[in-house]
Amino acid sequence: MPRYLIVHPRDQRRDDVLVEDPDLTLRFDAGWAVLEDAKGVCLAIPSGQGASIQRVDVQEPAPQEE
Repeated sequence: MPRYLIVHPRDQRRDDVLVEDPDLTLRFDAGWAVLEDAKGVCLAIPSGQGASIQRVDVQEPAPQEE
């Protein structure tokens, strides 16, 4: 399941956000980063805001040998 970590510049004093929703997709449109699902846009961040978005993949633990 993809997760997205949204990190804002420290001078904006905003909390970083970890978005965890398997139905969300990330796209870029005319200077905006847009997270949306089947119902529409959930979050849009303008590129001028200076936030960074990192995809964080959850890795399944390796099977243990017995």
